[in-house]
Amino acid sequence: MPSLTHRTPDGVRYHATRLGRPGAPAVLLLHGFTGSSATWAPLQAELADTLDLIAVDLLGHGRSDAPADPARYAAGRCADDLAGLLDALGLTTAAVVGYSMGGRMALRLALDWPERVRALLLESASPGIADAAERAARLAADAALAAEIERDGVPAFVDRWERLPLWASQAALPAEVRAALRAQRLRNDARGLADSLRGAGAGAEPPVLSRLGALRMPALLVAGALDARYVAHARAMAERMPAARVEVVPDAGHAVHLEQPATFTALVRRAAT
Repeated sequence: MPSLTHRTPDGVRYHATRLGRPGAPAVLLLHGFTGSSATWAPLQAELADTLDLIAVDLLGHGRSDAPADPARYAAGRCADDLAGLLDALGLTTAAVVGYSMGGRMALRLALDWPERVRALLLESASPGIADAAERAARLAADAALAAEIERDGVPAFVDRWERLPLWASQAALPAEVRAALRAQRLRNDARGLADSLRGAGAGAEPPVLSRLGALRMPALLVAGALDARYVAHARAMAERMPAARVEVVPDAGHAVHLEQPATFTALVRRAAT
């Protein structure tokens, strides 16, 4: 997979992979927590004939830097970094696909740099936590989890992470798919994951639901039918976004791109062209 490196004005290094047809519509792909650009390798291979696909390792993940300051991971800083990456690649606009944590980053890019986002596809994304008490509780929980990751290491954390009810539907995935997903998670760095939680977790970020009426670009909000919480998030966001629609995918949980890959690939193709 062709790779590239982008350095921000303050010297932070991002790793990305790029695959596709030169001059085709550009698509920026943003993975979820514990993921990397490798999340999107099958999608890139499927769509390389018609699209120009750039998959980014978000800070603290994959081969991108893991800055020591958790504030450097914040969605607003990430949005500026991604706009700079588009500049470096000579891309005026891109369709942006964001999964879970990457969905929150995609939303912030669209809000802060709307002229750069041609279309949005949000998979299992949340607009943040509106209730202040709930947000404070999540911030404390993420801080505790970050300390556990640093204390116990990535393998012990991944063991616990994979037992969360959120991933129950993935038990039906082929063994080789589950093994590849686990290997991807294990390649991450403990400090990077911990500081990503501290600086860019759902408790750390201000909610954006009230701002979504400003987003005029076409948006497709995707959720798995087995993931009721994120179906509700998708519908709540679509009510506020003038050009959004919701796609609930049957027989899928939180990771639609893994659990129903053919359907997800078709949705990306439709949204990005």
